[in-house]
Amino acid sequence: MKPIEEQGYVILAVNSADRDYIDCARTLTKTLKHWNPRASVCLITDAPDANDPNLFDHYRQINPETNPYANDWKVFELTPYRETIKLEADMLICSPVDHWWTLFRHRDVVVSTGCRNYYGEVSNNRYYRQFIDANNLPDVYNAITYWRLSQTAKEFFDAVRSIFENWTEYKRLLKFPDEDPTTDVVYAIATVIMGEETVTLPKGLGPTIVHMKRHINRLQSDDWTKELSWENNPFR
Repeated sequence: MKPIEEQGYVILAVNSADRDYIDCARTLTKTLKHWNPRASVCLITDAPDANDPNLFDHYRQINPETNPYANDWKVFELTPYRETIKLEADMLICSPVDHWWTLFRHRDVVVSTGCRNYYGEVSNNRYYRQFIDANNLPDVYNAITYWRLSQTAKEFFDAVRSIFENWTEYKRLLKFPDEDPTTDVVYAIATVIMGEETVTLPKGLGPTIVHMKRHINRLQSDDWTKELSWENNPFR
């Protein structure tokens, strides 16, 4: 799709049986625009009634895949921006992020790496990354992904699509593969194909997500809201 704006954020939201990712995308967009009022946001979803023109600047509808993760490659074709940052729907933005654009422009594609815990510490916990480690894959998180319109970006998302569509063949090469691939796993394999130095920034550079999962935050249960201090200030 020909770009109609220079830069902006896309959020892919396809609801699952137990989670309303479209509602998550609304909350994420409110937090993003609270800290970055001029940010342009495009919602990409399968729901025909999810568009809110008072919140989203652009809206694109897709036909969903059986594996919801496998919709991910479509963001490259549907983004209305020349430069795009893709954000996972179930996140919050807690500070200004406009400086990301300047940092990311060192690459045609940037996939974030590593994560932090609630205390802001770089996490070395590998509980959720055993598959990555077993297969010697790069520690990428698709939750924050940048690209600009380029041949490199096209090749990266072509690889993402190919891995999803040919997972039966790829998983024969891997140790302990899941029956259906997740986006992080597919991005990790695509990163190997493209070259880690091509689509990631050097270690320690670039944003990382704060991952709220149990083992990363040394919690006793899966529900972090019952153990960590937090405050709900609704964004309007």
